[in-house]
Amino acid sequence: MTTKTKSKTFDCVESKRKAQEALEKEFESRRREFASFSDFLNAKMAESKKASEIWRHFEGNPQS
Repeated sequence: MTTKTKSKTFDCVESKRKAQEALEKEFESRRREFASFSDFLNAKMAESKKASEIWRHFEGNPQS
């Protein structure tokens, strides 16, 4: 008995790889602005209202 599989319409691993690649490229172009990659990521998070909301939720402060 063989099992039929559906072809994927979205590859989450590839999407994640592309997003990380884009962040690394931007960091390299803005390296002098930040002491570390972590500082760069924190600044990127602060630029996005949605990302900031998600981060607050994980910190346990969904109302702040």
